[in-house]
Amino acid sequence: MDAPREHIRVSGLEMRYGSRVIQSGLDFAVMRGDIFVIMGGSGCGKSTLLKHMIGLYEPASGEVLYNGTSYQRCDGEARAAMRQRWGITYQSGGLFSAMTLAENVALPLTQYTSLDPRSVRELVAYKLALVGLAGFEEYYPSEISGGMQKRAGLARAIALDPEILFFDEPSAGLDPVSSRLLDELILQMREALGVTVVIVTHELASIFAIASNSVYLDAETRTMLDTGDPRELLLSSPHAAVRRFLGRGAAPGVSS
Repeated sequence: MDAPREHIRVSGLEMRYGSRVIQSGLDFAVMRGDIFVIMGGSGCGKSTLLKHMIGLYEPASGEVLYNGTSYQRCDGEARAAMRQRWGITYQSGGLFSAMTLAENVALPLTQYTSLDPRSVRELVAYKLALVGLAGFEEYYPSEISGGMQKRAGLARAIALDPEILFFDEPSAGLDPVSSRLLDELILQMREALGVTVVIVTHELASIFAIASNSVYLDAETRTMLDTGDPRELLLSSPHAAVRRFLGRGAAPGVSS
């Protein structure tokens, strides 16, 4: 069986707001097929790191490489081509309120492909069915629950069959049952589509349920303290802060 390959490499990354350092010395790899969690306490820079990884912010130094190619060293055309291989979901779901679910999911298909309207409709129906929203094509976001909005956002994120899915606090605002269902859906998407998943979250239940790899950002030292499978970090990380963070609750099947 082939060894896992690096899909994303964060190398020497420093993040700043003006003169204020948010995080520095970030070096870690996301392997192909990982469900990779960016974790840490409030204010440590988790969402900021995600925004650097997807090119919304430019690093003060360092770079992010995809399949060995540096995003920061690419020209605008190459960056755009790279971004088309990503799917991104936001805390709110990021849906356009004046559009139906079908119109929201169709948007990337009409913008970035030459598919005819019938093919677009068929793909939209298929993507919504994948996330459990078959029959909801003509609903508006305001007419469905928060959990359904998150799933509709995921349907739009997978419209172009991405290689990588990015999530920013996907369980924010959800009740425990809806959060667990979303975790299960993320696992299903990874298996069905073969994607690599990068998630910002502080929710322990989600971390232990789905993560295969992770990085821990520390607000006090303003750098990463550890990286690896969170179950292993709970037991053997040399950093007490990492063990405390993961030990706030018991991982299934793990005693602390």
